[in-house]
Amino acid sequence: MAAEAQRVLLVDDDHELSALLGEYIAHEGFLIDRASDGEGSLALLRTERFDIVVLDVMMPGMSGMEVLRRLRSFTGVPVLMLTARGDDIDCVLALELGADDYVQKPCTPRELVARLRAILRRATGPRTQGMGEDAIMIGALAVWPSRRSAEYGSIPLPLTGSEYSLLEVLARHAGSVVSKSDLSLQALGRPMGPYDRNIDVHVSAIRQKLAPVSGGRMLIQTVRGIGYQMIRE
Repeated sequence: MAAEAQRVLLVDDDHELSALLGEYIAHEGFLIDRASDGEGSLALLRTERFDIVVLDVMMPGMSGMEVLRRLRSFTGVPVLMLTARGDDIDCVLALELGADDYVQKPCTPRELVARLRAILRRATGPRTQGMGEDAIMIGALAVWPSRRSAEYGSIPLPLTGSEYSLLEVLARHAGSVVSKSDLSLQALGRPMGPYDRNIDVHVSAIRQKLAPVSGGRMLIQTVRGIGYQMIRE
């Protein structure tokens, strides 16, 4: 039986670009829905199921950042942001608000689809049949590859797909330093680019989500000039 096509919501007020990208993405086997404004996209996300959202930052009325902030209050759907070329502030803010990744415009449809597939691979991940046999335990931290979820002291951690992937890689290598380049390849599925801050921003977000339940202890240590290390409690 053929796998069900994955559904993409493309949100961009540039109708010409949206049509071009949508046609290419559909040609690659995805189902495409389009929205041209923030309110319309949020209405769709509240009533229908999507596998991933491609969201432009610069839109009239409600910006893409505000859409991202609002949708993160009710759904963990993966989000790929379209940002202006060279606008590092937008890129970092998007990640801090819960985006899984970003592509800087102008981008090629091929690059966009490659990023979509990388995010979806992380979001779905390999699933195992059991629900309790494969937990990675690091002190009070439990990471469940079968569910792609994590808990600290039995309290669920509200992680995005990219955050979970990074946490799992660090947990699997607990006690060892993992370089940023290795984290990018293993967790994000792509090489680390020049001046790429994805790893740093995602790790910062994980720390913030861990802090309330871990009593503020720094479970993920920065190893200056190299990468990160999860300590064994």
